[in-house]
Amino acid sequence: MNCRLALTMLLIGLGSATRGAENPTQYRKLPVGVYIDKMKAGWIGQMVGVGWGGPTEFHAKGIIMPDSALPEWKPELVNQFHQDDIYVEMTFMRSLEQYGLDVPIRQAGIDFANSGYPLWHANKAGRTNLRNGIAPPDSGHPRFNKHADDIDYQIEADFSGLVAPGMPNIAIKMGETFGRLMNYGDGLYAGQFIGGMYSEAFFSDDIFRIVEAGLRCIPAESQYAGMVRDVLEEYRANSTDWEKAWQRVESKYHRSPEFSHGLCSGPGGDGEYSIDVKLNGAYILIGLLYGNRDFDRTIKISTRCGQDSDCNPSNSAGVLFTTVGFAGLPDRFKSALDPTGKFSHTPYDFPTLVEVSKKIVRQALQQSGGRIETDTSGNEVFVIPVLSPKPSCFEQSCKPGPELNVRFSADEQQRIKPPQETK
Repeated sequence: MNCRLALTMLLIGLGSATRGAENPTQYRKLPVGVYIDKMKAGWIGQMVGVGWGGPTEFHAKGIIMPDSALPEWKPELVNQFHQDDIYVEMTFMRSLEQYGLDVPIRQAGIDFANSGYPLWHANKAGRTNLRNGIAPPDSGHPRFNKHADDIDYQIEADFSGLVAPGMPNIAIKMGETFGRLMNYGDGLYAGQFIGGMYSEAFFSDDIFRIVEAGLRCIPAESQYAGMVRDVLEEYRANSTDWEKAWQRVESKYHRSPEFSHGLCSGPGGDGEYSIDVKLNGAYILIGLLYGNRDFDRTIKISTRCGQDSDCNPSNSAGVLFTTVGFAGLPDRFKSALDPTGKFSHTPYDFPTLVEVSKKIVRQALQQSGGRIETDTSGNEVFVIPVLSPKPSCFEQSCKPGPELNVRFSADEQQRIKPPQETK
């Protein structure tokens, strides 16, 4: 199936790749209590990573940040309710809560258009397109969005794996619904990769295995997949020298015009800014792999790699914390959490977010052909079929396919009434 046909099917509601795709012979079991514990930890990890890295954002560009530049962790830093790394996901969660797992992409676009929080880069361009009547997926197409390879869906795709444990095709599908609002090509695949890692993190604490699971969720010929393979290769060769891995990434994905052709971020060097998804995605992986499952080390490495140094540790910490679970986290990461804090421009506080996640995961289980059993103690257990990931079709932002020329109808446009944007 070509990309244009696949996107057309998505627009008319025929895009689900999870029903009837295979007859699984293997299942994995996940006690519901364990799911909740790990899901909560994944949300906390994002908040910790962005809170710790926040003061350093874009202070180190094309250089490794000195360890002395990192702030000291303070427990109250977990309360990150006004970070785009977190609050954009809440809009997507709200769409899923209201309309279900098969929420139409046009409805997702209307919901995103009506958000009131501040945005930047692909998110801002995509939302502006939507408000101007350019419907998805054109809102993320490079013709209309000159940030299509930026990191935006990467930083907000965590939700897609946190509500799809062991169900990578659900995470891939959510990328097709939500990632296309603002991204294309590698910008889309990055989020599907992140979702795939989270999906596996419920079943494994082996970071190498988790990264490989994410890799299977994206087209192998994409440059983002090539970046993942480069980092894995470097780690296999030398699992202790993360700065050497950083140098390899810097040389190829920041300085080389062959791999730094992003619409927004071109080739750069010392002191030069890049929001390109491949470069910043590599920093997530370097933290995860070379952090060796140490909370502080993982976050610090992803932060010290530089560039968008709060988004990247938010992703790496979220994946790592998911493998551990809320009960296993040190108190310094959760003791000061404010349960009444509301995520910007959303109805969600942390307890509400947990409850909504618990609701959506059951829809994901049903759509994936799974079931719920009861163990000998009377506790619910998710029984999840093992299905092979089915990546989206291959496309490149530097050589995009044709746009679909889709626009919102007059009735849909009347439903787009964004509030005045506030901080």
